[in-house]
Amino acid sequence: MLTASAETVLSIMSRDCFRVTLDTPITTLARGLTLHRLPGAPVVDEADRLVGFISEQDVLGQILDSVYHDDEAPLVSELMRSDVLSVSPDKSIIDLAQEMLGAKPKVYPVVEQERLVGMVTRRDVLMALLTMHGR
Repeated sequence: MLTASAETVLSIMSRDCFRVTLDTPITTLARGLTLHRLPGAPVVDEADRLVGFISEQDVLGQILDSVYHDDEAPLVSELMRSDVLSVSPDKSIIDLAQEMLGAKPKVYPVVEQERLVGMVTRRDVLMALLTMHGR
C-alpha cells in the first residue's frame, strides 16, 4: 500500500490520470489530451503496465496530415515512444526537481512494480518546491 511522505512524489502525483492503450486511435488520444490539458499521456497494456508514452508533439503532424489528406489516423502504437522516463512514488521531490533540470519531459509517469500508479508534472514539482520554501 502506498503511503505518502510530504516530500515524496506520492504526495504530489495525480492518481487518477489519463492513459491510453496501444490500440487507441491518435484522434481519441488528441481529444483526451486537449480535454485534460495534458502535454502527453502514458501508454499501458491490459494489466496497466507502462509500455510507452506519447506526447502532443508526437501526434501533431499526424493529425494535421490525416486532416489534410482525409486519411484514417494511425494508432498510438505506431507513434509512441517506448523509452519512457518514469519515476517511483517514493522518490524525493527535490531529487526529481534536480533531474528535471536536465531531462525534457513535462510529465512523468509514476510507476510501482511496473504498473502505472499516477502522473507527476513539472508544475506539480514547482508548486511543491514553493510550498517547501514557504515553510
